Amino acid sequence: MRGTLYLVATPIGNLGDFSPRAIETLEAVDFIAAEDTRVSLKLLNHFNIKKSLISYHEHNHVTAGQSILARLLGGESCALVTDAGTPAISDPGEDLVRLCGENGVDVVAIPGCCAAVNALAVSGLPTGRFTFEGFLTVNKKSRREHLESLKNEERTMIFHEAPHKLRATLWDLAAAFGPDRRTALCRELTKLHEEIWRTTLGEAAAYYQESTPKGEYVLVVAGAARRAGNTVTLEEGVAQVLALKNQGMRLKDAAREVAEHTGLSKNGLYAAALERST
Repeated sequence: MRGTLYLVATPIGNLGDFSPRAIETLEAVDFIAAEDTRVSLKLLNHFNIKKSLISYHEHNHVTAGQSILARLLGGESCALVTDAGTPAISDPGEDLVRLCGENGVDVVAIPGCCAAVNALAVSGLPTGRFTFEGFLTVNKKSRREHLESLKNEERTMIFHEAPHKLRATLWDLAAAFGPDRRTALCRELTKLHEEIWRTTLGEAAAYYQESTPKGEYVLVVAGAARRAGNTVTLEEGVAQVLALKNQGMRLKDAAREVAEHTGLSKNGLYAAALERST
């Protein structure tokens, strides 16, 4: 009988965010695969969890993945954790999940913290449609090409960035999207010095030219304004509203989301969608 791979989300700063189900899962599995065993050991010690730890990270994920798979196929269960946040999101855990899927091993997500989603929620920018871009590459040519491909992106964009690279990233974003593009800089989420700064790319770049960035950042950047050729009719907008409603969103919230991205009247969308759905 095959074992199960559990993707266990860990706190991104505040240990109080670790769920009872996550703790129970770590206590129940046969072993834990961790991005950095030293970091994970501190978490386990805090919750008095005694469990075998092995390393699984970007530099060993090919060989370590095969080793983990062999143990799973042998009937053992494994919890995959990163240093902070949800495994397999912008890290090599996605390769292990794919490997398990190809070999008939069940994968179960134990939900919890995700810095990107938390930042989006508090950004004040549209949340109905977004794209997660992770860390930008340090290769200048690839970086320019990446940002060039996003110039007309209308969804809200989310980037991760380390403090020592923040200045360069802000200047590059301002150059690519314009200094007036709205952004939210979310620093040290859930930690003691958490800070949310809603501003523009130009203002943020100028500020950090004089100030030293501290802590880990999530940058939430507004999407491009809709182009004239992308006009959405009321009928099309109503169809989008009803699609969101069918996915479980309240009609009023769905109308607001579609209005933000189409420029159509929220009240007009709501009234027309209400009439269609009754």
